[in-house]
Amino acid sequence: MAEAQAQHTGRRAGERVVQWLNVAGPLLALIAIYAVFAIIGPDSFRSGGNLETICRQTAIVGAAALGMTIIMIAGGIDLSVGSVVALTTVVIAWLLQYAGWPDGWAALAGIGAGAVCGLLTGALITRLQVVPFIVTLGMMLMVRGLAKALAHSQKIDAPLGWLKDLTASLPPERQFMLLPPGVWLVIVLGLILALALRLMRYGRHVFAIGSNELTARLCGVAVERTKLLTYTLGGAFFGLAGLMLFSRLTVGDPTAAQGLELDVIAAVVIGGGSLSGGEGSVFGSLIGALIMSVIASGCSQMGLDNWVQEVLTGAIIVIAVALDRLRHRRARGG
Repeated sequence: MAEAQAQHTGRRAGERVVQWLNVAGPLLALIAIYAVFAIIGPDSFRSGGNLETICRQTAIVGAAALGMTIIMIAGGIDLSVGSVVALTTVVIAWLLQYAGWPDGWAALAGIGAGAVCGLLTGALITRLQVVPFIVTLGMMLMVRGLAKALAHSQKIDAPLGWLKDLTASLPPERQFMLLPPGVWLVIVLGLILALALRLMRYGRHVFAIGSNELTARLCGVAVERTKLLTYTLGGAFFGLAGLMLFSRLTVGDPTAAQGLELDVIAAVVIGGGSLSGGEGSVFGSLIGALIMSVIASGCSQMGLDNWVQEVLTGAIIVIAVALDRLRHRRARGG
């Protein structure tokens, strides 16, 4: 009896350690990767200015990762991220240049365009009962084509307003902000999304659908409606990423952000999200995006070729997915 109780206590302790590592693992990996580059890299890598640059570069992938996080927790995936981001930059630039809209309204319209793309994606998935991979693959091509049609396959130059300051380096008189307003916007929206996932019924339903859709349906969860809302919110966050990209480029570019979907999915997986659904966190996804930016910055400042960065990032993704599979096998075995 005493031996069985001791085994039970040991198993519970082991489970708590695994849960703690799932939460803290991405942060520990970020610290370790930064420490390696800080030791072997040039002095400029450790400067405060470089830290600000890393945060500014993370804003685009980080914003898109917020949307991908809730989609993957619900058991889905969206391959149209890069195309939606490109369409958003085109919509904003077109409204500023040809319609004369104020910066704020153009930005909201760009985010709205992303939300509409997400709504259409969610509607196709729930109504046609087609797997998300196929639907979003088609959406990736359709949205990219729409962006090229709107811009006539050319970049649209836009008048320079305050939108360019969202991700620009802070001037000396605004150094008290520590980070550009666009980065703060992503952080605040991330906090709101994290609270919604933890405290609101919507968040519990998203996790329930991703863990077991049939069980969630039997428990009375409105699966189709929750999925529709999830893909719409995801599209809005992709639109936010497009706003951040427009802030950096100050043009509408229908060919921009090609391949961004891989970076975004990688950020979520590195941060603890599962391709099987039911797992993931806002905090982890943002840490995953930071890890990729740190690797890119470290390799760039050390003068390494792009292939080194690609190999390192790919290796980290493979390790993260392998750990995820190992964790699931142990869970099924338990």
